[in-house]
Amino acid sequence: MGRLPRPIARAVSRWWSRGWRLLRRHAVGTWMVVGIAVASAGVVLVPLVLIALHVYGDRTNLPDPGPFERFEFLAIGHVYDANDTPLIELAREHRSITAFADIPPVVREAIVATEDKHFFTHNGVDYSTIPRVLRRVRTATLLARIAGRGPAVEADAPAIFPQGGSTITQQLVRGYFLKVVTSGENSSRLQGLGWLPRSLSFVLGARNANMIARKAEEMRLSLWIESEMTRRFGSKRRAKEEILARYVSYVYMGNGQYGFATAAQYYFGRPLTSLTAKDADMAALLAGIPKSPRDYAPTWADGANVLRRRNQTLALMAADGFLTRDALARTIRRPLPVVAARRGVVTHAPSAVGHVLSELRAQGFATGLEDLLQGRLDVYSTVDVRVQRIVNDALEQGLAAYEARHPRAAGVTQGSVVVLGNGDARILAESGGRARYSERSAAYSDFNRATESARQPGSAMKPIVYLAAFRSGAFDLESLVADEPISVPDRIDEAKWIANYDGRFKGPIAARQALAESRNAAAVWIGRQVGLDRILRTARGLGITTALHRYPTTVLGASEVNLLELANAYRTMASAVYAQPYIISRVVRGFAADAVLRGRPAPALHSDRGLLLIQEGLRGVVRIPGGTAHALNSPTFAIPVMGKTGTTNQFRDALFVGSTYGVNGITVAVRVGFDDNRSLGNGETGARVALPIFRDIMARIYRDRLAGAVPAFPEKLEARITAYLDGQAPAPVLAVTPPMRRPAEWEWLFANGTVAR
Repeated sequence: MGRLPRPIARAVSRWWSRGWRLLRRHAVGTWMVVGIAVASAGVVLVPLVLIALHVYGDRTNLPDPGPFERFEFLAIGHVYDANDTPLIELAREHRSITAFADIPPVVREAIVATEDKHFFTHNGVDYSTIPRVLRRVRTATLLARIAGRGPAVEADAPAIFPQGGSTITQQLVRGYFLKVVTSGENSSRLQGLGWLPRSLSFVLGARNANMIARKAEEMRLSLWIESEMTRRFGSKRRAKEEILARYVSYVYMGNGQYGFATAAQYYFGRPLTSLTAKDADMAALLAGIPKSPRDYAPTWADGANVLRRRNQTLALMAADGFLTRDALARTIRRPLPVVAARRGVVTHAPSAVGHVLSELRAQGFATGLEDLLQGRLDVYSTVDVRVQRIVNDALEQGLAAYEARHPRAAGVTQGSVVVLGNGDARILAESGGRARYSERSAAYSDFNRATESARQPGSAMKPIVYLAAFRSGAFDLESLVADEPISVPDRIDEAKWIANYDGRFKGPIAARQALAESRNAAAVWIGRQVGLDRILRTARGLGITTALHRYPTTVLGASEVNLLELANAYRTMASAVYAQPYIISRVVRGFAADAVLRGRPAPALHSDRGLLLIQEGLRGVVRIPGGTAHALNSPTFAIPVMGKTGTTNQFRDALFVGSTYGVNGITVAVRVGFDDNRSLGNGETGARVALPIFRDIMARIYRDRLAGAVPAFPEKLEARITAYLDGQAPAPVLAVTPPMRRPAEWEWLFANGTVAR
């Protein structure tokens, strides 16, 4: 074990002399003086011997040094967008890890001057501070404790032994390894540090025993961890640098900020690495905070208190030669920084962040949120924050336009938007609701109406019906379909007659015209021709995973789907690429350089006759007069798109889903409605409510060149639509289809003249 260090021996001698003088002054008799002197000697020597045995001779029950050595501190988990712009920072402890090389010299000097001027020379404990600490021992309280009377025997009595004298290593050990012990050391119960506190408590009481035992453990672990770090990093200097880096990264800096890097950004709005010798006032302010963040953090404490602490640190830096006398005088005159109030966790893409967390779990990261909160993961998403801002703004403007027509709905209308890249189904933006709702800002944990809300798609389902028909080989765009009265059985097997939005029937019309004008009767008739099973298989093939009901009215959108899978179906039709939407591009472990990504099938390109026909048909919805999206065929909107409106029963939801062409295009899906499923109001269709939001998003994305050049539709496709508009017979895409067949059960209607042809 060896002898006590010489500074300790000298300090004990001085402390003994001081106590002896005090005892003689207050003694009431010779025997009492002698008795108290002997007891005092025991009180001093026994704890010292016990402490020395523990600190220098005990190397049992040591913690695992691995996480400390590997710098595995709780840190900030980030979710980034496609351009490495942070979407959100999540943390249990808001901390950034700082390497030694990233600590500016002015900050190193401020820390060492303030906290531990012998940091680079001692081995974890600075014995030169012990005499100063012992001079602060509350001798009267100690003597009262020995005599068994006075306030020292009470639970709330002042501590006999003062705080202070801790090296940087000791402070770090206390926070990292002894956090639980430190938090309970003021208790009147022993805190379970083994035989040492039990032994000391007989003389000093539980509270003082806890404090001394914790201090001894702090010293023991400091000597041990410095030895371990020296062994790991090869030299004492390198070990010291690594310990200082851990201190700078670990300590609490007030206002929920951990570590100097986050504190510099929070209090000054600057990266820690940007501080130079000219910023000694900022470095000194930061270095002064860890001692007592509540007293010295500039947004919490009294300004005079913070200023005094900062200037004390500057004086210490000058005493060490880092600042000249003139520089010190100039720097001390600088005012404290004005720290703006900070909001909590904020993101432009709360729904996208929530989707990231869901996809983390789906990829096998069961504790994805907790790993992010502890800084173990950084996630890189496919979201483009620039596109996301456009989506957010367009949705708010679109909802405001609707609410201007319906003032009673102000603030409670809801909407959702999804933007996909056509080539691989990556999610470029996602909004699951308005930015502010029910008097609070949207959060990543909120209900996501783009992925979690299953609502009827209305007429936005019809392109899937037409695609099934085209793939059956029985129809093409020129095939005549019946826009004539038709009924379907309802849930109690009674006939339900299908009506068109305009209340009229046009009789036999071309399939492209029926699709463009969204004729309900024609869609039901086609569905009967091709069969519901084929339609449901087609929907699944396009990526709709929600189980669709086997209702006859499913062809009109009576079965619920979520907006993301509906968007993906349109994306597939626009690109002929089969893929599932995804929002995570890679996951990087916080303490490793490797990227992790699990189980995503590669996109598959497969074009067929049906897809070519539906692309042309959906382009016709825009180009053909009377088409529900014909408003997009305008000189003020020069982007060629394909798409379809959707309006659900009783105007409960308004939708528009559309795309630019091919694998280089994008798909945008918009839905507007109320959470309680009330009606938007008569005439509030997809064309009126949702389409303007779609148009705004598309126009701004391509105006800002965020999705590349605008893809053109194939010339032959456009030429066939032009020929149809000119009254010519367009050239067939692949083959001529059979003529229209009329269901036998309709014949009596026409035979009796009930319906005009």
